[in-house]
Amino acid sequence: MSCSKIFSGTLPELTENIIKYFQDDYSTLYSCVLVNRFWCRISIPLLWKNPFSISTGNYNFIGIYLHNLNVELKTKLNEYKINENLLLSNTLFNYPSFLKYLNLSKIVTSAEKWFYTTRIKNLDIKKLIIMLLLKIFIKNEVNLHTLEIEINLYIEYFDDILELILQNPNFILNAKNLKLFILKSKLFNNNSNSTLINNRVLQVINLHQNLKNIILTYNNDKEFLFYQSLLLSKDYNCSNTLNTITLYRINFKDMINLNKMFEQLNVLESVHIIFCYSLNTSFIQQILNLTKPFKLRSLFLNGRSGIKKSSLLLLLQKSGCYLKNFRYSTMYNESDRVRQMFGSVINYCKNIKYLDIDDIIYPVVLDLIENIKQNLNYLFISSEIIRFRGSPIILRNLGQILPSRLEYLDSTLCIDVSDFEVFLKNSQGIFIKKLLIKDLDENNYDNILPYIKKYIMKEKRVGYLNFRNHNKELFDFSDEVKEFKLYNIRVRKYEDLYFNIYQFMQKLD
Repeated sequence: MSCSKIFSGTLPELTENIIKYFQDDYSTLYSCVLVNRFWCRISIPLLWKNPFSISTGNYNFIGIYLHNLNVELKTKLNEYKINENLLLSNTLFNYPSFLKYLNLSKIVTSAEKWFYTTRIKNLDIKKLIIMLLLKIFIKNEVNLHTLEIEINLYIEYFDDILELILQNPNFILNAKNLKLFILKSKLFNNNSNSTLINNRVLQVINLHQNLKNIILTYNNDKEFLFYQSLLLSKDYNCSNTLNTITLYRINFKDMINLNKMFEQLNVLESVHIIFCYSLNTSFIQQILNLTKPFKLRSLFLNGRSGIKKSSLLLLLQKSGCYLKNFRYSTMYNESDRVRQMFGSVINYCKNIKYLDIDDIIYPVVLDLIENIKQNLNYLFISSEIIRFRGSPIILRNLGQILPSRLEYLDSTLCIDVSDFEVFLKNSQGIFIKKLLIKDLDENNYDNILPYIKKYIMKEKRVGYLNFRNHNKELFDFSDEVKEFKLYNIRVRKYEDLYFNIYQFMQKLD
């Protein structure tokens, strides 16, 4: 009876909550659209709240957006040989009104992919299409939850995009959150471009007065100092709005006033240090000199980070209780140092949810996984450099220390069949939403697959699966994909499931 009420729409709040649970599962949402009108009305806004970030490979939504153009502008597109068949003549919803998340760079990349899939050869109109899309959103007075200004690629007309936004201040003011991503860009190789873009960005921040999130990377000293001065300035109100700052590949050598910058940010809740350089004594001392908590949520280290074990100990003593995301990778044989460093992580970091370990296979690493299993949700573990020595250790000891449920497990190992079976038996009863397995043995695919079917497929232990080696990928075999689907397991391409560093930083808060 209750199921029929859910389908009929007589329990609207419950039905809406159920469908919202699948808001990131686009294939399920598409299926919900087809159930009935009620389900369709709930599902469509979820599908259209952030279409530029959906990696389905289908960019026809751009043509649907362009349907909202007036006759004059559609005629102008025809002059560029854009066939009206690419633009729907009629739509059931006002799709632009559903937009909640907008990343300016993703508009550009999505338009480029739409050109490619629709075989539009006249790329001179790329700028026109992008500007028209923005004008459609402005005209519809969309109320954005998040506006992301991301500068990470060469867009010669990025200044025009910012200028259009500044000419329509309500578009900015209606956005609840503003995020600023300043990543490496060819734009900054040109001083005039750099100055122009920086000034535009400052105007947006000044107008919005509610910058929540900023990602900075190392372009050059001048660029970092420019944005450091922004964070220190009282003119832009960052001290009372900025709650997340991500520092990506920043070289902290000879950097000063870092403690002053952090001290002034009154509502800062999250600091993320991702593969930064020169985490030396001077940097650590500036952090230790802070009179307020330093809420370090992410710490990604590699061989170039330059942090001493004594400095890491001091940093974790101050901030380890806040740490949620930790990655360590090295290409060097430094077993004693690694043991001591991971010992510090075990002692001071109890709340890690995201762990990425690269070619560091010692008992202390397994101890860390077991120590944080109550919070662990994302695990990346690989043994590419020390594959023959590291992989057996992982496979024979990992299964029994995993939590009962994982959101994501990505393993890159040289798999021996007997070791793999040990792992599968030891991890029985564990559900993994997304499981990625890469076998470094090029000739082992056909030997491993039967065990995946026996222990994973038939026991329905995963939601999404990718299995591959250098020669084969499970997704390429349609009959196998269909067989797994019978057990409600979706086989996907590696790139569709892989959670890369860029996606990681996008989701940080």
